[in-house]
Amino acid sequence: MKYGSLVFGKENFVMVKYYQETNEIWEDYAHKNTLAILAKNMSNAMVFDSDEVPNDIVQIYTEVSVSSKSGWVETFCLVPPYEENFKKNRISVISSLGASLIGLSEGDTLQYGLPGNIMSLKIKKALQSKKAIELEIPKESLDKIISNCEENKLTLNK
Repeated sequence: MKYGSLVFGKENFVMVKYYQETNEIWEDYAHKNTLAILAKNMSNAMVFDSDEVPNDIVQIYTEVSVSSKSGWVETFCLVPPYEENFKKNRISVISSLGASLIGLSEGDTLQYGLPGNIMSLKIKKALQSKKAIELEIPKESLDKIISNCEENKLTLNK
């Protein structure tokens, strides 16, 4: 990882945690494992005010271009789960691919796929949207997420 750990804006961090906690659908065991790895990596994430997040970080509403060594290239937008639409290249942040990308930066590589069919992908471009993520969660959930962050000794950088 370019920055040594995942990088998030505060709002993105809170919303991804919320989506993880309220997700009841797993595509398969690999997806469940991907979400567990994301949760672990988020416990060591760097979290900044949204206007201080480097422009090359993959966040919610980022248009991401990835490529494989075989020459395959795909561009899509990472979105909240309720906005997912494959026909419009809108991928959920908690899908297997979305959860593998969130918090990474341009130039980072990741392993994606099912066992026996895993490919290495490189993030070629992360284009930030002007659309801002809004905290759309109940106060009780927000308080729980924040208290869990404090228990994990996560530092919300200033």
